[in-house]
Amino acid sequence: MLDRKRILNDPDGVKAGIAKKGADPNLIDKYLTFENWRREYVDEEGRLNAEKKRHSKNINHFMKANNPALAQDIENIKAKVEKIKDRLAELSGMRRETDEFLSEIALKIPNIPHESVPVGEGEDDNVFLRFGKVEEKPALDFEPKPHWELGESLGILDLPAGARIAGSGFPVFKGLGARLVRALMSYMIDMHTRQHGHTEIWGPCVVNTDSMTGTGQLPKFVEDMYQLGKTDSEGGDWSGDGLWLAPTAEVPVTNMLRGVNLVEDDLPIRYVAYTPNFRREAGAAGKDTRGIIRIHQFDKVELVHFTTPEKSYEHLEEITKCAEAVLDGLGLHYRVRLLCTGDMTFAGVKTYDIEAWAPGVDRYLEVSSITNFEDFQARRTGIRYRGKDGKMHFAHTLNGSGVAFPRLIIALLETCQQKDGSVKIPEKLISYMGVERINAI
Repeated sequence: MLDRKRILNDPDGVKAGIAKKGADPNLIDKYLTFENWRREYVDEEGRLNAEKKRHSKNINHFMKANNPALAQDIENIKAKVEKIKDRLAELSGMRRETDEFLSEIALKIPNIPHESVPVGEGEDDNVFLRFGKVEEKPALDFEPKPHWELGESLGILDLPAGARIAGSGFPVFKGLGARLVRALMSYMIDMHTRQHGHTEIWGPCVVNTDSMTGTGQLPKFVEDMYQLGKTDSEGGDWSGDGLWLAPTAEVPVTNMLRGVNLVEDDLPIRYVAYTPNFRREAGAAGKDTRGIIRIHQFDKVELVHFTTPEKSYEHLEEITKCAEAVLDGLGLHYRVRLLCTGDMTFAGVKTYDIEAWAPGVDRYLEVSSITNFEDFQARRTGIRYRGKDGKMHFAHTLNGSGVAFPRLIIALLETCQQKDGSVKIPEKLISYMGVERINAI
């Protein structure tokens, strides 16, 4: 969440910042209204507590005097104290309710884009930065097949089976397709741990509500998440149990340090994790219905960094280079783009997208999104460190896919397909795959 002081000290700047993301500036007005009420309650509590303390001293003074003539005065003062206590109890409840509203509003306020982020409304306003090592799109001397045709002819992708098991959007990889998934996971994890200095994490893919709120998925994107729950004994009313299927490894890995106080020498921390991920894609109904471009369960290798404010933008570039190295090693053509304000995530300050070229579907596909959140997630999760100045500071968090499997597999299959219908395995994957080619069945 945003720093409370930032909202109070620069409300117009915050309004302008969140408006660039399409958020309602009235959120800030609403926040300030409740903040003013809260301040009034606190001020009144302070005055009443001082008055109660003064009355208590007078009661003690009169009682020590042991003068029967003061008995009525003592009773009158006691009555005033009781009224003050009643009002204080009322104010306490009002302040507590106001604090809850403030917290609720604060969780709905998005992060503010970095000054270097271009202002725009959507994908068309994103800014091209560069191509990868393979600067040109692959020149195929035949009509490339889309991945769903390749997957069927190679016997490695069974979409009907996934639909029978769970519904559309839950693919089944089999045979050398399953081995390809495992090979890519090992290739990426080995690269990020051995070459890029990340510590591997293998954690739960089920997370609690605090974790989802901490990284910013809740409450904003509740409709896109899968919540675990149960129905009553008669199969009627459903109730959630506070657990969710993780939409990205960002959630469990970031929350490993929730509420943890570090020291500056602990930083930076670099984690890498492989997880299955689950998303309803509620806002994308009807888009990319063929193949595995947009699905509900997908695999991903995620890079998560914790660092100091002074170093966080260096880490944004570092994570981007780590993700690019995966694609460069596989010989894939891709581009890197800087997202505009209207295409950014709720919690992000600055984001790069890496998009791999897929000749079969004739388009670039996002395979990685790398984001600096600055201290936004750390404030929600309470991740702090004691600096060398002796003071506590919120850490900066960053993450990015290193990279996401379905679209990487699409780009790989469609780029490496041969005229005879086979797919040539990139050299870096041969030792993991045990074969040099996937042949049509």
